[in-house]
Amino acid sequence: MLLTDSFKRVVSQADCEAVYDAPMREYTSFKVGGNADLLITPNSEQVLSGILRAARAIGVPVTIIGNGSNLLVSDNGVRGVVIRTAGGLLDLRCEGNFIHCAAGVSLKRVCLAALEHSLTGLEFAYGIPASVGGALYMNAGAYCGEMKDVVFSARYINEELAPEEAALPDLQLSYRHSVFSGSECVITSVTLRLERGDAAAIREKMDDFMGRRKEKQPLEFPSAGSTFKRPEGHFAGALIDQCGLKGFAVGGAQVSEKHAGFIINRGGATAEDILRLIEHVKATVYAEKGVMLEPEVRMLGF
Repeated sequence: MLLTDSFKRVVSQADCEAVYDAPMREYTSFKVGGNADLLITPNSEQVLSGILRAARAIGVPVTIIGNGSNLLVSDNGVRGVVIRTAGGLLDLRCEGNFIHCAAGVSLKRVCLAALEHSLTGLEFAYGIPASVGGALYMNAGAYCGEMKDVVFSARYINEELAPEEAALPDLQLSYRHSVFSGSECVITSVTLRLERGDAAAIREKMDDFMGRRKEKQPLEFPSAGSTFKRPEGHFAGALIDQCGLKGFAVGGAQVSEKHAGFIINRGGATAEDILRLIEHVKATVYAEKGVMLEPEVRMLGF
């Protein structure tokens, strides 16, 4: 996709980090994927809005990512502009029971801020390697908690490129879904509402959840977390394990021997390896269990 000189001038004059021919493996937790024509990290909602308008004016496709922790990027890369909120939109402030945070703030940072202010309700998110915006986009969750339990409102740039704000009921949060899923809206900030709690109890709960993650999940390998959504009435990892797929590999991609719900990059995996393994797991589980697994991982450039 041709990036015009006028567009490049807009980018060069904006308060943002711009990387041309950016290797997406450096911006995703799977550590695979080809290059993006241009990756931009804006430092404010205003800059983000300006980039979106300039891109639309010349017909350049735009892809929004957060921390890249739930993405599989094609070996062929991503055409057009990738806008990364993590690393740029990083404002955070606490006000009473509310935490106001820009979309690029990591969940870990928000959890630690909640702990510092003795606010409870977000402990489930400690250890989820996502940005707040990305977590809201997919209504991320773990250990019987999810974003819909703590989100109060969100600010975003709508499909007409105008700023807008929506309260929780309008966000349509359900299992791994939000009103933003599949839309061209861009989340810019999120307000969380928590409850007053005891700091020691909050710390204990956070440590407990982190300990469980380290014990049960293959955190030592690149992955995108749980590869598949939870099918109704089942657990994806259990189905995959029952099909004897633990340890099954395609190239450098492998079904984790520690937790069958995770596909990992054992080293040297390509995006094609991971995609082929996902398809093999889906086909095998469907053939043997009659359950069609749906990937939780968002795929770009395929």
